[in-house]
Amino acid sequence: MLTVVAGILERDGKVLICQRRPDGAHPLKWEFPGGKVESGEEPTAALSRELREELGIAARIGAEFARYEYAYPGKASIQLLFFSVTEFAGEIRNLVFERIEWCQRSQLDRYDFLEGDLALIQLIGKVEINQIE
Repeated sequence: MLTVVAGILERDGKVLICQRRPDGAHPLKWEFPGGKVESGEEPTAALSRELREELGIAARIGAEFARYEYAYPGKASIQLLFFSVTEFAGEIRNLVFERIEWCQRSQLDRYDFLEGDLALIQLIGKVEINQIE
C-alpha cells in the first residue's frame, strides 16, 4: 500500500495549506504539504525531504497527529499519515504549488481540499495540534 505523509505547520493560530497546480493530479485542490514515502524510507524522513523540496525548509517533525486509509474512486487505498511540524529553519518558499496560504483553523472548511484530507480537517477543528507533542 502506498503511504503518503503530510505536515501540519501552525503559526499564530494559522495552519499552512497549499494549492495544487492546475496541470497536475487533482488540479487546484488544497492540501497539506508532503508527499509519497519512497521505498525503504521512514515516514518522518520522507516528510522532512518533502518539506525541503516543496517549501525549502529544514523541518523538525513532531508527533503523528492522525493516520487513516483512504481510496480515491477507481484507485487503490493509500495510507495517509499526518505529523505536526514542531520547528523549521529557513523561510518558507513556494517551490511547487500554485499558491500557499496561512489559514485560520476555523476557516479550513472554506477551501476545496483533497477528499483524502477532509477527515483530518474535521479533527483539526477539535484538537489543538501543539497538544499532540
